[in-house]
Amino acid sequence: MTQKHILLIDDDRELAQLLGEYLKSEDYQFSYCSDGISGLEQAYDDNIDLILLDVMMPGLNGFEVLKALGGKHKTPVLMLTAKGDDADRILGLELGADDYLAKPFQLRELLARINAILRRINIVKTRNEHPTITCVNNVELHHACREVSCHQQMIDLTGTEYQILNYLMDKCGEIVSKEILSKEVLGRTLTPFDRSIDMHVSNIRRKLLPSSPSDKIKTIRGAGYIFLAGRTD
Repeated sequence: MTQKHILLIDDDRELAQLLGEYLKSEDYQFSYCSDGISGLEQAYDDNIDLILLDVMMPGLNGFEVLKALGGKHKTPVLMLTAKGDDADRILGLELGADDYLAKPFQLRELLARINAILRRINIVKTRNEHPTITCVNNVELHHACREVSCHQQMIDLTGTEYQILNYLMDKCGEIVSKEILSKEVLGRTLTPFDRSIDMHVSNIRRKLLPSSPSDKIKTIRGAGYIFLAGRTD
């Protein structure tokens, strides 16, 4: 099996050395950039499988790197944020991060997050037994190239947004709880005050609406979300 390539963009050189040794011991290939400018250049490398992106850095900070990527990147991004800084976490998700992890963190927790993200990316890539295209309520998912269109207009989604939309469309007309989405897509149990799922769904809605005058995803308060099965516009 080919080694997965992890890119760390962080100005903490001691942390970089620690993570590099640990991830290499777990059979990952590891690259490191100590500032946002050089990190952004390397982030476009198609050989990178996952980006670990720190918020606070010289030159370009983590948010500016995400903005520069423009939400069009196919490589998943795991943000490294300050502990307890909910504003940073929410902004990172709004700008297209796939997940976040608060510093300081345990190495095993980081590894679990990395494995979960790459596992769900791999599931999408190897869906040979499923249709190559899913179409519900004028939204089409092209699984082979992971492209999304709404009313025949192309939509740019991050990897996690794509997977959440895919899961909701597979369950169209059914209520899907945040707990299920967190477990099945993010690969972890939903914890109190974790707004990751809310932010990802909000991003999906915002990106779909310019192509459609009505919302495709309905919120059921206290229960979860429904992707509407029938045409509503």
